[in-house]
Amino acid sequence: MNIFRIYQGRKPDPGLCVRALAHSLEDVLRLLDARVGSYAEVRSARPGLLRVCAYAPGASGGLDITGLRMLLIADLLARTAELRNWQVLTVLAFAGQPSGQVTAFEQAADALGIHPPVARASSDDAQAALGGPIDVHLVSDGASPQGGQNGLVTPVGPAHLGSAVSHAEAAGDLLARSRSDPLAIRLALMSVAYHQPADLTEDLLAGAGEIITHWRRQLAEWAELPSRSIPAHIAETAQAAFDDLDTRRALTLLRDLSLDASVPTGAKFETFLYVDRILGLELAREIGQPRD
Repeated sequence: MNIFRIYQGRKPDPGLCVRALAHSLEDVLRLLDARVGSYAEVRSARPGLLRVCAYAPGASGGLDITGLRMLLIADLLARTAELRNWQVLTVLAFAGQPSGQVTAFEQAADALGIHPPVARASSDDAQAALGGPIDVHLVSDGASPQGGQNGLVTPVGPAHLGSAVSHAEAAGDLLARSRSDPLAIRLALMSVAYHQPADLTEDLLAGAGEIITHWRRQLAEWAELPSRSIPAHIAETAQAAFDDLDTRRALTLLRDLSLDASVPTGAKFETFLYVDRILGLELAREIGQPRD
């Protein structure tokens, strides 16, 4: 469905969010550098092309929720870079996991709206799979780059599951046992800085599901009102958050904006649409659908 269809005589203008934000985005992306413990600029060996390798954790012998988080960070990085007109290639590097396990893992990633990597490879073959030097290595405690380590090495913190699910449980099993929207898991993971441990409790996942439901209903209501340009200070806040891949700050922006009566509803609508192009929560899903 085209979310920009006409509703009640008016047409939301997707250009409003693009003009207000995309034009203000810098070409600078920053990630935490594991070697020095501070943020560093993401640089590509080939202009306009970013090669990313996500190293699946191997310590537990399985592809668990930490591995899923690894691919989520790669997805967020790709979405952010692509809005800056970069092409992004991602490879999943694994360490001897059975093919069936990797397939189930990628199916779980798909349920979270994570774009699939262009290839799977062993750690030794990751660079060859990408056709050139790796620009960003996403690593966890259980994995590290092999061979030459040119490029930025960025840590991704482990994700721990709530008491109802074993910490060693595979990501696919977690989704199969979850009764909530799988994107609630995506939101819960994004509510914690990517380099810090994430404790996914049942309360956190339930709260994330409620937030997504509330925001989708709000967007469906706002879609019936005229669009407005995004205020400069809101555009600057969104830009600063995505420059550092700070999803916590982006989520806080949406939370505060939804409650701010001083911001025109049309501007809220355009901001939510734009920010969700990176967050990937399908916040426009209920636009045009019958409401209770």
